[in-house]
Amino acid sequence: METSDHILIVDDDAEIRRLLSAYLQKNGLRVTAVGDGKAMERALLASGVDLIVLDLMLPGDDGLTLCRKLRAKSDIPILMLTARGEETDRIVGLEMGADDYLPKPFSARELLARIKVILRRARSLPSNLQPEEVRQVRFADWTLDTAHRHLISPTGVVVALSGAEYRLLRVFLSHPNRVLNRDQLVDLTQGREADPLDRSIDVQVSRLRQRLGDDPRDPALIKTVRGAGYVLSAPVEGMA
Repeated sequence: METSDHILIVDDDAEIRRLLSAYLQKNGLRVTAVGDGKAMERALLASGVDLIVLDLMLPGDDGLTLCRKLRAKSDIPILMLTARGEETDRIVGLEMGADDYLPKPFSARELLARIKVILRRARSLPSNLQPEEVRQVRFADWTLDTAHRHLISPTGVVVALSGAEYRLLRVFLSHPNRVLNRDQLVDLTQGREADPLDRSIDVQVSRLRQRLGDDPRDPALIKTVRGAGYVLSAPVEGMA
């Protein structure tokens, strides 16, 4: 973990902000802590941020709303804090583009471990698909607009993507013609250790196929490799 990593904590509980800030700073991170979405926006404008720890329950815009707004304009990693047992909120958070979630109550040590995993994964993404370098990626007559996070069909129709669909497609485009198993897809898109929810990767692949008009009985783009995983069977061309 590099000392230059800057973590932005967004939580309306002042005690949580104080405790987490102290622990993360003790472990070599630079930390800014704020209590709501407006303060978060000011902090993002003031300096570069490497990862946002975003609480779900906030005054004003809640965490899901802020996550959606962030994902419309930025790929900054987001770790969402949720109430224990609120599975629906966690699923929606991932769909809107959160990189991981951590249910409350949690230990500061676990939060630090999650942050390290997310940052390590973010730094390992291929540079040819970083949004600041490439605005459009072409494959099989389709175009992924990374600036606006949507697809453009071969006939020019704009196809909206959920956060989960967008990140899954980015992973496939980063590894064209390479078989990726379910564990790899979960790690690259969600950054969580395997649990029952990870079975949702099959559902996400199915939804992405629908967006691409890929016949589920005989897919031409995202193919199933029995016993191995999935593969994007198409050449990929990035355009600045």
